[in-house]
Amino acid sequence: MMRIEQLTASIGAELTGVSLADAIHDDGLFNEIRAALLQHKFLFLRDQDISRAEHVAFAERFGKLEDHPVAGSHPEHPGLVQIYKRPDQPMDRYENAWHSDATWREAPPMGCVLRCVESPGVGGDSMWANMALAYENLPAYVKAQVSGLRARHSIEASFGAAMPIEKRLALKAQYPDAEHPVVRIHPETGENILFVNAFTTHFTNFHTPANVRYGQDANLGAADLLRYLVTQVLIPEYQVRWCWKANNMAIWDNRSTQHYAVMDYAPCHRKMERAGIIGDKPFGIGEGEAKAQARQPVVA
Repeated sequence: MMRIEQLTASIGAELTGVSLADAIHDDGLFNEIRAALLQHKFLFLRDQDISRAEHVAFAERFGKLEDHPVAGSHPEHPGLVQIYKRPDQPMDRYENAWHSDATWREAPPMGCVLRCVESPGVGGDSMWANMALAYENLPAYVKAQVSGLRARHSIEASFGAAMPIEKRLALKAQYPDAEHPVVRIHPETGENILFVNAFTTHFTNFHTPANVRYGQDANLGAADLLRYLVTQVLIPEYQVRWCWKANNMAIWDNRSTQHYAVMDYAPCHRKMERAGIIGDKPFGIGEGEAKAQARQPVVA
């Protein structure tokens, strides 16, 4: 029987007494896991000695998988991204920032299923943060200011930044900057989510008479507000941290969390494989379509 043990007061739970391989064919078990995910936002499992095919099959219970244009997928398992880190290579440090996966897409992933293939002896932890709680605890005047704001998210300014200019511009042409609400509505729980992260470059509708008197208001006011919002993820009370071992697996709701891979394990390697599930286009506060789609929170 599956057991659920809460990891922190704000985010995360560990599942025991269950194999994700069984949930591929067991609808009742899968629905229990999905309900736990919606409630806790991040789930962790130990000793999941499953094959790559089973990893993919379980993730596909949530929806179709997506490839990554930079990281690449396993040659025999499309959608299973290999995140193999070599600390001696500076370019392997790109993940070392708080982010929600692929918010530079028009429809960012709804969630991810990550398996540890090889862990360093010490270090290499991952951290997740509850961005629904981050929004909930914002001061009322900040909530009022950001309720209708939208922002751009860029693959060019992140993954593309170190590329030669021709390759960087080609990447941007393939994946133009996406615009999302600063506060999105979770399509299943109805929660308000603070939805800015390391991929966010700037607000697109801040320059209005309500916000701007002079140019300084537009340039500094917007930048300072975005910096304030992005750094909310750093508050420890919103976070959970996990130390990886081989065959550990994590499942997270990419719509309501951010995560951070701690790179403190040189000269060791860290090998992870991630299945990202295609999501939907985010909707913001006051956008009726999202509210119509939203359901009541699921309580496991």
